[in-house]
Amino acid sequence: MDRLDPVRFGLIDALERRASRHGGDARRVLDARLDALVAAYADDVERASSATAAAGEKDTQRETANGLADLNDYIANQARAARAMPRAGAWPELEMLDYFRKTWSRVSAERQVRQSRDQVPTNAGPLNSSSLVHRSLSLMRELSPGYLEQFLSYVDALSWMEQLNGGDAPVAQKETRRPVAAKKSAKSRSR
Repeated sequence: MDRLDPVRFGLIDALERRASRHGGDARRVLDARLDALVAAYADDVERASSATAAAGEKDTQRETANGLADLNDYIANQARAARAMPRAGAWPELEMLDYFRKTWSRVSAERQVRQSRDQVPTNAGPLNSSSLVHRSLSLMRELSPGYLEQFLSYVDALSWMEQLNGGDAPVAQKETRRPVAAKKSAKSRSR
């Protein structure tokens, strides 16, 4: 029975083992998907067995034509089954997952504001970069905590991408010029 499509049969088997380890809504969703996969596989097995019986009665040339027709039917069935399966966005999202995302975002933002405060020197002037960063983060936290969380997650993503690229951004080298005094002394020596 698993010879028709061993990969799909393996998927069904793995999904059944996974479903047995869950309960509640997760089990219900996995069982529904498992039922749909088993039904589609049973239809394909039945279709393949009837096609095999019909192909056994025909000569070799017709078998080749039926094989191609069966392949076309199989591809069409796979496309229909793929369209019938719910998409990743169609699965219900757990409320607790959203709660933990929000909580983690809030905790992470507070931690980063504390880190920025710790990096400010005690005698920093009004234009000190660490002081300016901390003041801007504190102001964002007061005016719009949601914006602060989004901003810090964006900065984290950029920092992570910079680390992925090796962390060494190419630095533009300035052209060094000889000091003016050195030019005058060089002219006086040549005379």
